[in-house]
Amino acid sequence: MKVVVLGAGVIGVTSAYELAKAGHEVTVIDRQPGPALETSFANAGEVSFGYCSPWAAPGIPQKALKWLFMTHAPLILRPKLDLAMLSWMARMLRNCTSERYALNKSRMLRLADYSRVSLAAVRADTGIAYDARMQGTLQLFRTQAQLDASGKDVKALAADGIPFEVLDRDGCIRVEPALRHQRDKIVGGLLTPKDETGDCFLFTNALATIAADLGVRFLQETTVTGLRIEGGRVRGVEAGGATLAADAVIVALGSHSPLILRRYGIRLPVYPVKGYSLTIPIVDADRAPESTVMDETYKIAITRLGRRIRVGGMAEISGYTNDLAPARRRTLEHSVGDLFPGGDLSQATFWSGLRPMTPDGTPVIGPTGIGGLFLNTGHGTLGWTMSCGSARLIRDLVEGRTPEIDATDLSIARYAA
Repeated sequence: MKVVVLGAGVIGVTSAYELAKAGHEVTVIDRQPGPALETSFANAGEVSFGYCSPWAAPGIPQKALKWLFMTHAPLILRPKLDLAMLSWMARMLRNCTSERYALNKSRMLRLADYSRVSLAAVRADTGIAYDARMQGTLQLFRTQAQLDASGKDVKALAADGIPFEVLDRDGCIRVEPALRHQRDKIVGGLLTPKDETGDCFLFTNALATIAADLGVRFLQETTVTGLRIEGGRVRGVEAGGATLAADAVIVALGSHSPLILRRYGIRLPVYPVKGYSLTIPIVDADRAPESTVMDETYKIAITRLGRRIRVGGMAEISGYTNDLAPARRRTLEHSVGDLFPGGDLSQATFWSGLRPMTPDGTPVIGPTGIGGLFLNTGHGTLGWTMSCGSARLIRDLVEGRTPEIDATDLSIARYAA
């Protein structure tokens, strides 16, 4: 089967790898000169199979109002006359109920746990190296109220059989020894020990090389201009002034997926939510994290990647903008400097990327109303976490096989209700 994958981020490359390994003729098209040069380039580095929650949650509307007036706010809203933005925000607010939170989190945990198994299989098959560590995620609470509010997540983790441990201050320091220097600033934490860390850019590029050895063709610096659809089926992709014939097309264009799909009557509720990161060289390992620490107060992840610290987070709703706001850098520096001052901030590199968010937090994986056209997008902050499981799902769906986990509620059809 001839399969064309649109997008060479971690979602597109893992999809291409799984399809090529299954014997298909695969072409990947991307506008950048290499893989993982947009959202996958410098994300937070956490592979959070257990720390995996929808942003739409009970109490978020009230918190959001408070965050808008904080100096170091986890949420930044730059409203504009954009119907897509307003519609997405309205849908997200509708998901901020206990019932929908539980449903959406269960979907996400199902896919994330499957991706944990799938990533382990890729490592075993390829021996791929990407500054990986397998030491878990510590969700760090600075206040008792935050620790008490974690009960809903504990309940969801227990219901889905995901290992976790609720920790007091000393327990947090046992997991992350550098916190002993800041013990008075924390009250406790929630550890998900099966979580991992790793450099998504290194992983994606290494896997792209392996995929190329399997026969995958990468068309870089090539812009997709349209799809060729005949008789209700996709027949090819128009890109770079030519038409590539295809039996199946997978749209893995992240935040840009809705822009091409709406030409064909597909309304995909994915909107860009910008995140920021700093990559900092370590100068004092005694004051650096061992794995990933999620600073719950600022919603910022602080991750150890080899001899570097990656600090990533915040949610800026401002459309398709990629400017680097100095105020966002100051927030990242404040969080990491307060907890882990073991890096040289003067040598840090500052980056921003557009996360493809759905209003319910769950990615969109599966068929569309057009034969042969599939979606693998909308992973938000969890593309790195869910990539390998999503790739296996899309491979099975393209081949017409029943996936190993239930994928019926992951398709775009769930938005028709």
